[in-house]
Amino acid sequence: MAIRLARADDLAAIERFAVDVVPAHYAPILGEDAALAQLQWWTPARMQPAVEAHRVHVAVEGQAIVGVAETGVLGEDHVVWKLYLAPELRGRAIGADLLQHAVAPLRKVTDHVLVEHFAGNTKAARFYEREGWAVVRTEASRSGDPAAAIVWRRFTFAR
Repeated sequence: MAIRLARADDLAAIERFAVDVVPAHYAPILGEDAALAQLQWWTPARMQPAVEAHRVHVAVEGQAIVGVAETGVLGEDHVVWKLYLAPELRGRAIGADLLQHAVAPLRKVTDHVLVEHFAGNTKAARFYEREGWAVVRTEASRSGDPAAAIVWRRFTFAR
């Protein structure tokens, strides 16, 4: 298992990873249609700017991408926009390693990072809690579905 920055030639594999992982992950939480809608954030056209900006890290096993983390900015805050791992690899600390690789460069430019997840994603909630990310706010979903509410968490770097 290796964790590295994504490259332009990874874009198609990142999209395939998303097709295989993202809808199945979100369907029980958000429903089938909303789960499929999440794929709009994974197209090569959407991912390319982040890859070129060195904001996407991938976990690679053999030749296969088995995890993806993407960071970005929202206003003045740095944010983890994506953190996904193939289901069969969860629970082995690979997700925590991938997250650390993704946020490590941000230590030089900020004292904290935000992440968002759906309220119904209780596995993500437990993971981020265990990794030291504290809830800062919850935004109601446009649909009114409590599972689709957005939970924002913050991690503050030790100085």
